Amino acid sequence: MQRPEKRIMSPITVIYIINIFVSIFIIFAERKRPSATIAWVMLLFVLPGIGIVLYIMGSQLLARYRLSSLSSSLHFRDNPFLVDQKRSINEGSFHFVNTQAASWRQLIKFNQEYASSYLTQNNEVKVFTSGQECFDSMYEDLRAAKTSINMEFFIMKPDYIGLEIIKILTEKAKEGVKIRLLLDAMGCRRMRKKHFEELRRAGGQVAFFFPARIFKLDLKLNYRNHRKLLVIDNEIAYIGGLNAAKEYVGDSKKFKGWRDTHLRIRGGSVFDIDSRFIMDWNFANGQEIELNPADYPVYTSLDCALQVVSSGPESAETEIKFAYLKLINSAKRSICIQSPYLVPDESIFEALKTAALSGLDVKIMVPPMPDHPFVYWVTYQNLGTLIDYGVKAYIYEKGFLHSKTIVVDDEAASVGSANFDIRSFELNFECNVFAYDRELAITLRKAFEEDIKNSRRLTPEMYARRSRWIKIKESVSRLISDIL
Repeated sequence: MQRPEKRIMSPITVIYIINIFVSIFIIFAERKRPSATIAWVMLLFVLPGIGIVLYIMGSQLLARYRLSSLSSSLHFRDNPFLVDQKRSINEGSFHFVNTQAASWRQLIKFNQEYASSYLTQNNEVKVFTSGQECFDSMYEDLRAAKTSINMEFFIMKPDYIGLEIIKILTEKAKEGVKIRLLLDAMGCRRMRKKHFEELRRAGGQVAFFFPARIFKLDLKLNYRNHRKLLVIDNEIAYIGGLNAAKEYVGDSKKFKGWRDTHLRIRGGSVFDIDSRFIMDWNFANGQEIELNPADYPVYTSLDCALQVVSSGPESAETEIKFAYLKLINSAKRSICIQSPYLVPDESIFEALKTAALSGLDVKIMVPPMPDHPFVYWVTYQNLGTLIDYGVKAYIYEKGFLHSKTIVVDDEAASVGSANFDIRSFELNFECNVFAYDRELAITLRKAFEEDIKNSRRLTPEMYARRSRWIKIKESVSRLISDIL
């Protein structure tokens, strides 16, 4: 009697079976936004196999268990200094250093409650809108370091910017300065062990955030550490949009020029920025370093009020997004936004429409070219929609606009690493400074106005004349915007 032949499933059948199980997982376990769920399921079945790979690259499944140790140390709601500050503000006995901080007490209280963010009022802030000027200042401060340097970048490349920084760090390590360098594993994938050998031999420490675990192959596109932080000698901090690579000083074949915003800070917020760094460092290294506030100088003559707000996928909250939303909804006269991407969720989108329809002067500036094409065309379509509601849209034309800023009423502002998109709000680790100071807000607003001179206004008439090809790119990009 002849045995029946075994029937082997075809590869296509196997892929579709896997698609079904992945779809079930997305629908019932991931609990994504309905639009994101539909987009992923559609992609899985339109591009079988490819969709599975893309999902693995963007899924939280491989990262969730590793995030638990970071989320446990994220918030400090029981911090006695924060508790006392919240109590005194609620009782009306708190002394605000300037009228801007007093008038924005609701946003301050919101950041205290939702993001456990302490308000410091003894800061001095310098704004950099030129990458070269910022790096020159950074180099000078690094070379003057006496005790410690804590540095964190999303991108570092082995060019004359990245290698100069490593050279300075190595020199300082040889002098006995404590060096900690934390880099995102994907953003710094061009860096090799050889680039850090001398630094490590000199005693400097180097760590990578979410390094590849399988054959050095990094499949994680999401959950990247997008923060750019530097703290020197517990006295000086840098935070903003600049990474350590030559394109950030305008030296790039693709982008003829680069416009960014970065801050140099002295004062009470240095401790908060360093605390954010140490939490990331402990997560990446499995260490339990603790900071002592007494090791940080106290300045009584400085008067700029700041809050440091961080967010990331280790938290169920979206701290920076909600702080942006509160800023927009609290505006009374004007809103100026710069971002390389404008792909927010509906809450931010509707808030901008409402502000413009209410008669506020709402201006948004984006770059003239994409570094991520699909995201750019969603950004362009979003601008096209907003200008119909009275928003003034500007396309910056003197290179790539990478600045992430919002200025409201010449009183409050935010500068940091977070873009106005879902990736920054939910998928990446970000850190911003929220400032309540007229002088700083006006400085940022004037920088925006200076950039208008190098921009073209996108009017409803111009947008209506866009080509059919652009309309197709917008439509396709919109379909997958929730998974970009």
